[in-house]
Amino acid sequence: MQAVAVAWQVFALTHRPLDLGLVGLAQFLPGILLFLVAGHAADHFARQRILQTCCGGFALCSLLLMGLTRHGFSSIVPIYAVLLLNGTVRAFNGPAGQAFLPLLVPEADFPEAVAWNSSIFQSAAIAGPVVGGLLYGWTASPAPVYICAAIEYLAALAVLAGIHVRAAQGPRPAASYAMALEGLRYIRRNKLILGAISLDLFAVLLGGAVALLPVYAREILKIGASGLGILRSAPAVGAVIMALVVARWPLQRRAGAIMLWCVCGFGVFTVIFGLSRNVMLSLTALALIGACDMVSVIVRHTLVQLATPDEMRGRVSAVNVVFIGASNEVGQFESGLTAQWFGTVPAVVLGGLGTIAIVALWAWRFPALRRVDALVQAGRG
Repeated sequence: MQAVAVAWQVFALTHRPLDLGLVGLAQFLPGILLFLVAGHAADHFARQRILQTCCGGFALCSLLLMGLTRHGFSSIVPIYAVLLLNGTVRAFNGPAGQAFLPLLVPEADFPEAVAWNSSIFQSAAIAGPVVGGLLYGWTASPAPVYICAAIEYLAALAVLAGIHVRAAQGPRPAASYAMALEGLRYIRRNKLILGAISLDLFAVLLGGAVALLPVYAREILKIGASGLGILRSAPAVGAVIMALVVARWPLQRRAGAIMLWCVCGFGVFTVIFGLSRNVMLSLTALALIGACDMVSVIVRHTLVQLATPDEMRGRVSAVNVVFIGASNEVGQFESGLTAQWFGTVPAVVLGGLGTIAIVALWAWRFPALRRVDALVQAGRG
């Protein structure tokens, strides 16, 4: 909900695609600056407590955005300041959240747990943009959206308090700069993990069509703020369907090759969306983008978590979160910048073609990734 409100509010104020890119960059910068600290914190402190604190921080950011909107402003700089704070909270939330899930389920059930977890998240990602877009459209103001977001963050804080961890968190290392860097060293040594997370980084970095959805909704498809919410939900619809499929029929064989083909599909459907002028075709392409991306999420998350010892999961997850943030938020900035230079449609099409090229390069550069068969056995290896 909040992402739709912020994007529409910023674009309504400036009418510049570049500013949509800066929205993503503002939320990514704290992550790149704090990932060593955040990763070490996830291994040193109780991850459940970190997640609860972050929910409170997210609620504060939503209330600040609401306050700014109610009081009015002529510059978008205050919005960027709140987004920087939101990015700081996300920097700590991401590693703790990723490293928390393996403590809740047996290792053998982890791939299915990732799929179910992702399907629930994507269900919220379907409803959120639609409701956010409708609320914004009905009230002509983002303030109600921000109020609802704050309430939901506080509800999440309360729900977290009721979770009982199945397995104890591993030994907590003493704080040191060398220990904070160990996550980077571990990923550099493990070519399988390096290939998986760097593939996502560069593929999604180039194929960031979602950042430009406000332009498509307003100027190309002409469907307004409510239509923007539906566009934002379409990738999540595809993702949740794919997550349910994988949860019911887990990837038993050739998981690595399937992931590579799906990331290639992500690029192909990005090109189709970029060229489309038909609302239904655009929605279909976005749904297929989400479905392809979900396969990559499940395979990558399973490989990273099961191949990493628990005492290092926070630090390794912090690096993974930086890669994800770079692919999403810096991808938004890249899309906004190229759209400013070349136009919106060429930016999306070139990004999709770049994603396809990345898949071909990674299939050659990381043969271990291409040869991954069963996920649980690959994680143990």
